[in-house]
Amino acid sequence: MDKQAIRERIKEREALIAQNFVLAEQEMTRLQQELQKEHQKVLYWEAKAKGAEKEHFNGLRLEIERQQKRLALPEQIVYQSTALRLAPKQTVVKNVVMAFLVGGTICLAGQVILNIFLQNGLAEKEAGAATSALLVFLGAFLTGLGYYDELGKVAGAGSIVPITGFANSIVSSAMEFKREGFVYGVGARLFTVAGPVIVYGTLVSILVGLIYFFINRANFTLL
Repeated sequence: MDKQAIRERIKEREALIAQNFVLAEQEMTRLQQELQKEHQKVLYWEAKAKGAEKEHFNGLRLEIERQQKRLALPEQIVYQSTALRLAPKQTVVKNVVMAFLVGGTICLAGQVILNIFLQNGLAEKEAGAATSALLVFLGAFLTGLGYYDELGKVAGAGSIVPITGFANSIVSSAMEFKREGFVYGVGARLFTVAGPVIVYGTLVSILVGLIYFFINRANFTLL
């Protein structure tokens, strides 16, 4: 295989690629293997060459690489159109309704639990803390049994946004990596999903607190 032969094959393939149709699998494989061999040969020549000759081989290599990309383009277009055609249709309205119903049901259950605690003599702050703790426990418990993930498939964001979704994210990570051990598995991966929520939630709360502080201070100064 010499330089002139490679040049002639590039021209022959250029005419074939310009037709822009999907080749048979056998022909496509043959051309890809041919291009790969030529590419390796030109790379070898380019590594040994110097000066103007090196630039020449560099241009030849780039031309082969361009043909490799163009050769696969019609096949990629067919694949993408097929994937779009077979992709399941998005059910936005259904997803929104289910998220609203499930998320609202979880919040309603939380309010019922809160009212029960209040009726049994707990102060408002204590009842709120107890309600949060119970909801986190229930979210973690149902995740361990496998029910909460099934609920998430139907509810989407409706099961993620409430505090039970926070418990689900922690327990799911722990269960997924438990086979790697309690230190490098559960311990290291426990907050894989919940970690960013805690970090950015804390930062945003600090920012909101500072804004609230300076606004109150400005109002006090004006008075």
